[in-house]
Amino acid sequence: MCTMDVTRYVYWEDDGLYVGYLEEFPDYMTQGVSLEELAENLRDIFADLTSGHIPAVRRVAELNIS
Repeated sequence: MCTMDVTRYVYWEDDGLYVGYLEEFPDYMTQGVSLEELAENLRDIFADLTSGHIPAVRRVAELNIS
């Protein structure tokens, strides 16, 4: 059985392009002329950011304060 890894992203349309970023990595945005191209570009960014080859990657995390 195949499991699928999923991550969330935020996107919007701006001047005919779709712009977006991964929720876990909000500092790294990309764009595409279609939602499919945006998703492909986001997959590429995810691979680059999680490969360990880029130093000092900023991430978002949750902190329990109670």
